[in-house]
Amino acid sequence: MNKRIFIIAIFSLIIDQVSKAIVDAFLSMNETIVVIDNFFSLTNVYNTGAAFSIMEGKTWFLSILSVIILIMIFKMGKEFKMNKPNMIALGLLIGGIFGNFGDRLFLGMVRDFLKFNIFGYSFPVFNVADICIVVGVIMLGISILLGEDKLENSSRDGRKDKTR
Repeated sequence: MNKRIFIIAIFSLIIDQVSKAIVDAFLSMNETIVVIDNFFSLTNVYNTGAAFSIMEGKTWFLSILSVIILIMIFKMGKEFKMNKPNMIALGLLIGGIFGNFGDRLFLGMVRDFLKFNIFGYSFPVFNVADICIVVGVIMLGISILLGEDKLENSSRDGRKDKTR
């Protein structure tokens, strides 16, 4: 895999872990600081499940699933075009997955703190790693839809394009 992917992954992981450490240092468990009234607050919560607290208490299963998904990403990354959007997407995915995996491995839960209330709907609390994962998946989805995912694409004249 490309060195730039790892730089993006490490940068994403650092931002995730530093933001979680700052929140842990300044907010007690379940404490909230309102940043924008009726829209955005910081709320320190721990989650032993996955997104939207599904699979609550299944920390080991989710940890093993994270490792399996990382292996799939590394294998898949060898077959993807290494254009800028794909490198960013793969880096965000790897960094985000490692961020939450590290929490599960060392703490037995994931630290969440970003809370939004939009049009009266209170979204589940999430973190920077979750943002990285969602943005990475969306970017890869767009890449696949646009045909920018495969290492070898057939051109109009039938020749193979092997650009990286």
